[in-house]
Amino acid sequence: MTDDVRKELRKLPSVDRMLKQERVVDMVAQHGRPLTLAAIQDVLGAARQAILQGQNCPTAAQLAQQTGVRLAELLRPSLYPVINATGVIIHTNLGRAPLSLAAQQAMQATSQYCNLEYDLDAGERGSRYVHAEELLCRLTGAEAALVVNNDAAAVLLVLTALARGREVIISRGQLVEIGGGFRIPEVMAQSGAHLVEVGTTNRTYLSDYEAAITAETAMLLSVHTSNFRVIGFAHETSLAELVALARAHNLMPVDDLGSGALLDTARFGLTHERTVQESLAAGVDLVCFSGDKLLGGPQAGVILGTSEYISKLKRHPLTRAVRVSKSVLAGLQATLQHYLRDEALQTIPVWQMMAADLEQLSKRASALAERLRLAGVDARVVDGFSAVGGGTLPGETLPTRLVAIHGVPAQTLAPKLRHTSPPVMGRIENETFVLDLRTVLPGEETDLQRLLLASL
Repeated sequence: MTDDVRKELRKLPSVDRMLKQERVVDMVAQHGRPLTLAAIQDVLGAARQAILQGQNCPTAAQLAQQTGVRLAELLRPSLYPVINATGVIIHTNLGRAPLSLAAQQAMQATSQYCNLEYDLDAGERGSRYVHAEELLCRLTGAEAALVVNNDAAAVLLVLTALARGREVIISRGQLVEIGGGFRIPEVMAQSGAHLVEVGTTNRTYLSDYEAAITAETAMLLSVHTSNFRVIGFAHETSLAELVALARAHNLMPVDDLGSGALLDTARFGLTHERTVQESLAAGVDLVCFSGDKLLGGPQAGVILGTSEYISKLKRHPLTRAVRVSKSVLAGLQATLQHYLRDEALQTIPVWQMMAADLEQLSKRASALAERLRLAGVDARVVDGFSAVGGGTLPGETLPTRLVAIHGVPAQTLAPKLRHTSPPVMGRIENETFVLDLRTVLPGEETDLQRLLLASL
């Protein structure tokens, strides 16, 4: 260390001296001492590193100003809304399914005291699960229902409560990996159930399941491969066949459906996704699925099935660890009511986006492109495709119309838009930055235009 560096380091004020500066005193008064102290320590630490690299010591005023900037960074939430113009409807990284207005309002309304576990008629303690169970059963025909915090938890609970220490047979072609690197075999291992793989990656026959059944077998598990598809030389045992085999051997047939569609996706030109109702009609004892994928509600894991098994699940200690909050139940209840009122296509954003008319999308894209051109931006409307996303309908797309931004390198524009307020998420195709209005929510287009112009 040189003498000049030592000289500059000695100029750095102490934390106590910083706290006595007028601007910093105001920060303490407004934001409290602990947070301001953390900001000061960060700023002084950064200044010390800069001096060691040959820079001069900042002035006291500069250090105070930097403390204010750092304090603002510490106070800024790390979780905030974004404008999704990627065209991916159920975008896992952007929070999956956006909620309907009614679901948002229901979740807000129950943020205060509510009758979560209180029976108002009886005047005594009640169960939180009644708030969604009746609606789920009415919609699907299930005998009983249980809601937990996500689909992985639902599968874990089912296996732990009903197959721990026993064998669960599953096709090798269904040993999927879900988002974040979590794998079905690992989830099964945590439950204490013994995984028995049958068949091959691309072909599994009913005889493969039957040959693997022993006195230790408890369950035949079907896992819907909703995030990939095997094509070509492939064969999958149908759910109905699996149920018949389970019944013949007094075993539990369970279906991990994943995406949880209550409506037929084929009506929008997509491949038919097995619905919850079809799974139950096939005769499974239990079906598990997500609340925030094709159902279009908040993050949750739903388990439907026979009263006998749902009752066992409700009594299991693990249920307490994976239970959902009052706000999730309120949002789920509001979402399910859309289906009961036959208004899901008009009110649930996921289904609104899938049902969006190409002509209307073209009008929206043309209007935005025209407004951008009037401001001097080279914006053009081009054909493109949207994706359902969220580990559902792999490879399936919907035709759309994109707004393509020319004249600015996509690799320059994309990061700029990610740092606007709110951030704008688009995508890059053929070295061009494009926006898909299918996933831009009502009321966001004005902000989208403003942020684009500011970034350009």
